[in-house]
Amino acid sequence: MRQDWVYRLSPLRKLFVALALCLAMFGLFISQHPAGFSSNVLNTAANKGALLGLVAMAQTVPVLTAGLDLSVGMVFVLSNCLASSLLAGSSSATALGVLAVLATGLCCGALNGAVVVLGRLQPIIATLATGAIYHGLALWLRPEPGGEVNEDFADFITGSFAGGVPFSLVLLAGVLLLVWLPYRLSVAGRAAYAIGSSEQAAHMSGVPVARAKFLAYVLAGLLASVAGLLLTCLTYSGEANAALGGSYTLNSIAAVVIGGTSLFGGSGGAVGSVVGAFVLRTIGDLLFVFDMDPMWQPLFLGVVLIISVGLGSFRLLRSKNRLELYR
Repeated sequence: MRQDWVYRLSPLRKLFVALALCLAMFGLFISQHPAGFSSNVLNTAANKGALLGLVAMAQTVPVLTAGLDLSVGMVFVLSNCLASSLLAGSSSATALGVLAVLATGLCCGALNGAVVVLGRLQPIIATLATGAIYHGLALWLRPEPGGEVNEDFADFITGSFAGGVPFSLVLLAGVLLLVWLPYRLSVAGRAAYAIGSSEQAAHMSGVPVARAKFLAYVLAGLLASVAGLLLTCLTYSGEANAALGGSYTLNSIAAVVIGGTSLFGGSGGAVGSVVGAFVLRTIGDLLFVFDMDPMWQPLFLGVVLIISVGLGSFRLLRSKNRLELYR
């Protein structure tokens, strides 16, 4: 019985390590913050973490298929620029704008999937090229930073409930429950894991490889567009910032790794990537409360990545026979 539970919990080992690290770092941050544990501090941290968490979720789905989407940051920026033009006016106009932004994310994901699946190009090269296209569209929409947003809608999305619970955390939970969980339990979700484990074996087993890959990139585009909406509500504007898009793309990959998802595909999940995103954001917060130079952040990020990957590989390094990993 004990071995059965060890076997069931083994895939979650990296997630537990990332969660423990996140809680420890956040506790240290709160203990050193001048305002202590307050609703404003919690809301600010939640908004920043949710922003990267959504982009990390977008990155997770292609990674599960042993791919990599280098365009998620640019879809994120494009959605931000588009939302800054559409999320203004009445409530009905804002709702239509939200749907248009989400549809744009789906279209971007569909283009990525079509280029990867139908064009049979390497995902890194394909999404690097489409990312440049999305940045060009963002520049066409927003040659200069600006825009207008429905303030009531933006304040609701970035605010807190009466009990002090940030809406951004509720949004994250909603996306996990309503988007990620149904996908994970669906045929397409199970196929994504099978493809990441072995695409050849999945194909020989009758798994719809092409369709599963295509849907993975479509879902990535949708999730990146949700992040773009949240960014617009936080900044009340849009900007075709290539550096921002590149930064979020790289940080999303780091969050995926910290959260326990293998870059070789086949294992992990969006929950771990969200936790990894909060770990990364808390590093910046710790630098702030300890009054350290922000230039140190890449160093701490590298240390956290090495520790996370090292702890996840410790069992493999100490085992004399790799078959022991499957007992």
